[in-house]
Amino acid sequence: MTTADAHNGRDPELPGRLLVVERDVLLPVLRGRAEADFGLPVAACPGWTVRDLLAHCSAAFTRVLERRFEEGVFSPESNDRDIAERADWTTAEVLDELERGMTEVGPVLARGKGPLDALALGEWVHAGDVRETFGLPEAYAGPGLPHALALLAWVTRLRGHVPLHADLDDLDEPLLLGDGGGERTPARYIGDAPTLVRLYTGRPLPEDAEFELAGVEAGELNLFG
Repeated sequence: MTTADAHNGRDPELPGRLLVVERDVLLPVLRGRAEADFGLPVAACPGWTVRDLLAHCSAAFTRVLERRFEEGVFSPESNDRDIAERADWTTAEVLDELERGMTEVGPVLARGKGPLDALALGEWVHAGDVRETFGLPEAYAGPGLPHALALLAWVTRLRGHVPLHADLDDLDEPLLLGDGGGERTPARYIGDAPTLVRLYTGRPLPEDAEFELAGVEAGELNLFG
């Protein structure tokens, strides 16, 4: 960790750790699914199938590895082009690119200054989108959750997001998110961690979701909306 990283609380290895943990859980699941499952629509990403979402993720990793950051990269239009470029690939080829990206992109992110750290968080959330589409347990949870929460805290601080004090059922200690420059009293969240992740990433909430949120509207928390 560099002096600057230590000063601002960034752990440069954190994005890579999250992706490797998720790789080891997600890829065996994907490689064991029937081909038809990759054509299922993803509710969290209207207009995309599971295959589209995975192609988007694998393309994003490849762009980082190849340092291809032309104007408009990661915009909806750029994402659609990346998916279209992989339309003739086999599903196995998409999964191979995804696995390579999840394995190799961590050190590249670690050498950066932090703005691209959110990529790892976003890809982990997309893995949750896939689990939810397949009806699997632990969408937006699982073994990567502690790393994802730490990364969420860092990304919200980096972006000066609304400050929030989260008392999570899943953690022994409160999680402090956002910054706000000290100009706003921290909001308060009480509930489970997967629901908090859903709020910060604009994912639909389960009908039985139970949580308390005070001092902020739910829509203000969305990092990607």
